[in-house]
Amino acid sequence: MIRFAVAAGLLTVIFCAPSFAVTPKDKMATCKFGADDQKLAGAQRTKFIKDCMSTRNDPRGAGAMGTMGPTAPPPPK
Repeated sequence: MIRFAVAAGLLTVIFCAPSFAVTPKDKMATCKFGADDQKLAGAQRTKFIKDCMSTRNDPRGAGAMGTMGPTAPPPPK
C-alpha cells in the first residue's frame, strides 16, 4: 500500500513539474502587463521591460519583516 502511495506521489510530481516552468513568452506578457499597469511609455517602458525580463534577483523592498516592529533609535549626536 505504501508503495502505491509513493508511486502516485512521484507520478504527480513528475507530470506537474513542467506546469511550474515560466517561459520567456509568459514572462514577457507579465512584464508588459506591469508596464501597462504603470502607464509607462517610451524609454521608461523599455527600461522597465528590460529589467523585468532580466534574470537578476534584485531585492524588491523591505518586505514583511522590514515593516514590523519598532524602528531602531537614531544614533547619538
